[in-house]
Amino acid sequence: MSSASQTETDARYHYACEIARAAASRAWSWYQQRQQLVVEHKRDLQDVVSEADRNVEDLIKTLIAERFPDDAVLGEESGGEAEGAAWVWVVDPIDGTTCFLNGLHNWCVSLAVLCNGEPVIGIVCDPGHQELFHARAGKGAWVNDTRLQVHRAQHLSEGVLGLSNSSRTPAAHISSLIQGLLEQGGMFIRTGSGALTTAWAAAGRLIGYYEAHMNPWDSLPGIVLMREAGGITNDYLANDGLKNGNPVLLANPAIYAQINALLGANALADTAG
Repeated sequence: MSSASQTETDARYHYACEIARAAASRAWSWYQQRQQLVVEHKRDLQDVVSEADRNVEDLIKTLIAERFPDDAVLGEESGGEAEGAAWVWVVDPIDGTTCFLNGLHNWCVSLAVLCNGEPVIGIVCDPGHQELFHARAGKGAWVNDTRLQVHRAQHLSEGVLGLSNSSRTPAAHISSLIQGLLEQGGMFIRTGSGALTTAWAAAGRLIGYYEAHMNPWDSLPGIVLMREAGGITNDYLANDGLKNGNPVLLANPAIYAQINALLGANALADTAG
């Protein structure tokens, strides 16, 4: 990356942290009046959206346009077009809307920035715990002012694995993985927010994370965080992942290989951190 590109990335990195904090503050205000929110269903009964999601996404897009009007924005709720754009912001205003609406703290604001097709910035803001997870390619990953380091586990039995499931993939896919994990003495957690769980994995609180299909606004922040925390991930953007989504697997190399072995025919190629 040229020095000019680094300067431009740094500017977006610092601004993305500001945007995430502002969006999280706005979302928290909505959270405190969540009983009054209008809620709609999208693909199925588990896929919900509220006026809070749309309001917070509008705020994020407005703030991006004020500073970087030529950048493209892909939002979960309002879509967008990234074709031909050098800089692309990928945004989920509230990841974990079901948790949000039911008074659970497992939700976050999720932001990523791509430069010429490569994810270079990842931000996950968790207002319920006053934590800002942030990473910039080549500069490390942090939660607030503390540097992140991926879990050092060498076996699946040495910690807790983050998992989630998508209705886009057969239930047997995840149940087979869970069975193999339990047989090896492992444990797992599903929180309701994939973006937040990937941040926990990058922070070494979990030994890794896997989901059979994940949208880019939920996956890309954690991918940058994990790579900058010393872990590895699959090549999420392969086969037009920015448009269609893809599986996500991220962990340290030893755990990555063991999860991949359990996936069998669904195993993924890795991308070094």
